[in-house]
Amino acid sequence: MPEGAKRSRTFRRIRRKTPGGRNVLRYEKRKPKKAKCSSCGAGLAGVPRERDFKMQNMGKTQKRPSRAYGGMLCSKCTKDLLKKKARLSK
Repeated sequence: MPEGAKRSRTFRRIRRKTPGGRNVLRYEKRKPKKAKCSSCGAGLAGVPRERDFKMQNMGKTQKRPSRAYGGMLCSKCTKDLLKKKARLSK
């Protein structure tokens, strides 16, 4: 029987086949939720659902889109914000 912490569903149960041919049950942490737009709450495209240790090894361009407000606002909210700023600057 697994240790107490691994009995909860915090960990995913994954069946793996070892090189020796045995089937083993492995416990892995679940992935985080999808990143959300800070304005409207929609899911962000181009932002991976990975844990911190995997995100650290990714390049900056793989973590978020390279446009203005990439990784913070969805494309629709970014477009609206830039329109609003352009109108105010005139």
